[in-house]
Amino acid sequence: MNQRIATIKKTKEIQEKYNVFTKKTYGQNFIIEPKVVEKIAQAAIESPDELVFEIGPGIGALTQCLCERSNHVVAFEIDDRLPMVLENEIGFDHLEVILQDFMKVDVDQQIQKYRKENQKVVFASNLPYYITTPILFKLFEAKEKIERITVMMQKEVGERFLAKENEKEYNALSVITQYRCDVKKVMDVSRHVFWPKPNVDSMVVQFSFHHKYRLENEDVFFKMVKSCFTQRRKTIYNNFQDFVKDKELAKNLLIQANIEPSTRAQQCTLEDFIRLYEVGKGYYDC
Repeated sequence: MNQRIATIKKTKEIQEKYNVFTKKTYGQNFIIEPKVVEKIAQAAIESPDELVFEIGPGIGALTQCLCERSNHVVAFEIDDRLPMVLENEIGFDHLEVILQDFMKVDVDQQIQKYRKENQKVVFASNLPYYITTPILFKLFEAKEKIERITVMMQKEVGERFLAKENEKEYNALSVITQYRCDVKKVMDVSRHVFWPKPNVDSMVVQFSFHHKYRLENEDVFFKMVKSCFTQRRKTIYNNFQDFVKDKELAKNLLIQANIEPSTRAQQCTLEDFIRLYEVGKGYYDC
């Protein structure tokens, strides 16, 4: 086993050797606790035959562990200083590094390019906080099959993904994510295991795609859900009537969906929102 990159000694050594000190513009915080990256890799990969995509490998703390558990890792890195570091320090032939902004990547095209027949595809990442949600929704919208996504993110954001009805953190993001995935917490991560140390703690969350729901127009469903949470202190009726642009229709649809108009969106389950979509799908003008 190569020396772990996820230590303060090795991290500083690499930074000085290649002059790759962290850049705030890329939201870079390097992990300096080996047990954290080992646990992420263990949760992310169930079989060495799985194709692993990593987003933002940095200097390779997590990449190193992913390469030990998978026979093929493809890493997307935006910082042009780092591909050389990864190639020199990781030392695995089955690692491919692509210098590209992941937000500009065609996810389906990349999966088609690298996946072998019947091969499972997983994503793993220590995501920069500022871009966590856009990247995850980019993956949620992919047409090609993804088995699971395992990511480190700001703890507060992770709690929203995990939240259930009647919990303070529950919002449209919670509903839309759980429509697509089973969501579970892998571990909490202290801010003290990063260099430099961020101002907040982190959480590793795993999204396993399921196919429980098949709505006719998911885009309309997502817009409807977001509209119901527009103003959290208002009742679902007050928010929903702005979406359908008809007060009486809004009230009737809520009643048909067995949702009390005086409730708030935070009190409604995913199944409540699905029923509301189904009873009103002929009326929604989106």
